Amino acid sequence: MAIKRPTLDQLQDVALSLGIHLSEAQASSYHALLQPNFDAYDAVDAMPDYLPVVSYARTPGYRPLGEENKYGAWYVKTTIKGKPEGKLAGKTVVLKDNVCLAGVPMMNGASTLEGYVPNVDATVVTRLLDAGATVVGKSVCEYFCFSGGSHTSASGPVHNPHRMGYSAGGSSSGSAALVAAGEVDLAIGGDQGGSIRMPASYCGIYGMKATHGLVPYTGVMPIELTLDHTGPMTANVTDNALMLEVLAGPDGLDPRQHAGQAAKPYSELMKDGVRGLRIGIVKEGFGWPQSDAAVGAKVRKAAEVFTKLGAIVSEVSVPMHAVGPAIWLPIAAEGATQQMMKDNGHGFNWKGLYVTSMVDFHAGWKQRADELSETLKLTMVLGEYFIKHYRGHYYAKAQNLARQLTAAYDSTLADFDLLLMPTLPITATPLPPPGASIEEVITRAFEVLPNTCPFDVTGHPSMSVPCGLVDGLPVGMMLTGRHHDEATIYRAAYAFEQAGDWKAI
Repeated sequence: MAIKRPTLDQLQDVALSLGIHLSEAQASSYHALLQPNFDAYDAVDAMPDYLPVVSYARTPGYRPLGEENKYGAWYVKTTIKGKPEGKLAGKTVVLKDNVCLAGVPMMNGASTLEGYVPNVDATVVTRLLDAGATVVGKSVCEYFCFSGGSHTSASGPVHNPHRMGYSAGGSSSGSAALVAAGEVDLAIGGDQGGSIRMPASYCGIYGMKATHGLVPYTGVMPIELTLDHTGPMTANVTDNALMLEVLAGPDGLDPRQHAGQAAKPYSELMKDGVRGLRIGIVKEGFGWPQSDAAVGAKVRKAAEVFTKLGAIVSEVSVPMHAVGPAIWLPIAAEGATQQMMKDNGHGFNWKGLYVTSMVDFHAGWKQRADELSETLKLTMVLGEYFIKHYRGHYYAKAQNLARQLTAAYDSTLADFDLLLMPTLPITATPLPPPGASIEEVITRAFEVLPNTCPFDVTGHPSMSVPCGLVDGLPVGMMLTGRHHDEATIYRAAYAFEQAGDWKAI
């Protein structure tokens, strides 16, 4: 199909939107001069898109209802069998519904994306199937992933398997709930502000946000290139480590990845124990205004386990951690407003796989913006205000400060092997009821981010490890390591897991 040529009036309108004023004569000249350029667009339009091959048979699946979806955590059930042998043979895996699975519906928690069916598999999907896993469906996630609570998806809330009516955490809410409920062995989550680790903490499972770029994000709906992470969520450390072995490494299609990033034998390296490891309990990770003292006490008690196992545990101060959330905010708000929304998910100026079908379908949100979640609309209003009135100055400054924040953690990690703090300042909260105030919806969505989001900015590997219960609800302990040193995090997590039942701490 030929590209539709603009009229003279359309050319003038486009020019005016750029602050360029064309006379009728100028517009006529431009119109004539642009014809060969439109011919080039026709040539591109006539070519088939250049997309990765989809290798495994599948069906579109179905939306489970009633008791088959007790926690509201399933979006689609299907069955895609991987290779008969591999590290993950016999394991079932669910994908967060921001991950492209060719031929299977995807809505990313958003009413405006409902009806979209991807035509590619994300790299992580292919790697899981190549390793013998069976993909059993898509899990509900929050509305375009903008919530740390599990109450914003257009499909309805996701309930915590530990207590119905309570948050499962977000935005990888369904993934965490299904793993915690034992309905799947493995799950893929995403993390831009803590969205792997937050629901892992609320649901009492293991969630790893690896070093930025270690796991290819190709074929996962982007939010902000410098914050985007995807990775494993599991019921035990061994499965988590095996998943990362399978998922990690360059795919040649993701600009977030850099040379030298490669998988390591995490499942073997993790067995070395923690004797002699230096673990720093970060003072600034405790005592946020919203912190529950019982959560902090439980994490400190869990840290004593490492001492008993031979690690050297002591308190350390990282003053910049306290301003980490402030540095994260302009990057997340302005970056996501521009890339994920105004630029239809992909934007410009990077090399890699562009999912053009997603770009086209997602663009429809502009005619349906009132449907967006309150969490997303608030974030977009904030981001657009600063883009429009401050020209992106604070986004740029925050990216500069991100280097300073990274250096602060790196300086501390020169003296310690791991940093330790609560994953979240609180345990799971009640889900806001239907018709809840905007204030309650927003509070429940963003109150849990302060410890997790700084490490999305800096890209350090960071994992939530279940470490006890407060009033019957899980508490998460977050372990953070040096860039590309996921192995040491797994060493500590595995030693802690093997030391006894985390629920009994």
